[in-house]
Amino acid sequence: MELSILSALNAERTARRASVLVTTIESGTQRLVKAADIAADPLAEVLDKQLRMAKSAMVEVAGAQYFLTVQAPHPRIVITGAVHVSQAMAPMAKLLDLDLVIVDPRTAFATPERFPGVRLLTEWPDEAIATLGLDSYTAFVALTHDPKIDDPGLEAALRSDCFYIGALGSRKTHARRIERLAAAGFDETATGRIHAPIGLDIGAVSPAEIALAILAEIVSSLRGPRRKPV
Repeated sequence: MELSILSALNAERTARRASVLVTTIESGTQRLVKAADIAADPLAEVLDKQLRMAKSAMVEVAGAQYFLTVQAPHPRIVITGAVHVSQAMAPMAKLLDLDLVIVDPRTAFATPERFPGVRLLTEWPDEAIATLGLDSYTAFVALTHDPKIDDPGLEAALRSDCFYIGALGSRKTHARRIERLAAAGFDETATGRIHAPIGLDIGAVSPAEIALAILAEIVSSLRGPRRKPV
C-alpha cells in the first residue's frame, strides 16, 4: 500500500469517518474512496452496499474484479436517560455489538447497579456530548421526558451528522418539543430528522418491547437503504 493511501486511511479512521479501499485484482492498483465521495464513484452501488453492511468483500463489476476493504467506525448509541427503557436496551445493544453510552445527571438513576458494564456519564448532556462528540456513526436517543435533559442532547444531535435521532413521548409531547426546538432556531427540515414516536410500530407496550422497537429502527437506519454516506 502506498504511504499516501495509508496516511489518508489512518486520518479517516482517527476522525471516525468511513472509507473503502478499492483494490483492482488484475493490476493490484489501489485507491481510497471516502464515504463522502462514494455517490460520485463509478462503483457507487457496490461500495454503498458493502459500507452499509460494514463488510469487506470481493466483487465483480463489468467483468473486472475488485476487493473492497471496508473501514467503518464502530456504531454507537448515546442515550439521555437512565430509565427502564435504557435498562432494557443495554443488554440488547451489547448482543447487537453496538456501543452504548448513557448520559444522565441524576445520580440516583445512573448507577452501576442498575447499568452493569455500561458507560455512564453523570453530567448534563451539553457537557457530556461536548466530550463524546457525535458523528455519522452515532445514534442519539432521548428518553427522559425531561426537557432540561433531553432538549440539550437533541439540539446537539440536530447540529451533528448522527445517522439516527429518536425521542420518546406521545405526539402531544413531541409537538411541544418541536415548539421548543423551533424557538431555539431549528426549522422543520432539521426537526423532521427526529423519529417520534420513537421506534418501529410493533405495538410495543413494556420497556423491553419499546427498547426492541427502538433498536430495530436504529439498525434499519444504519444498515438499510436509508443510510447515506456523509
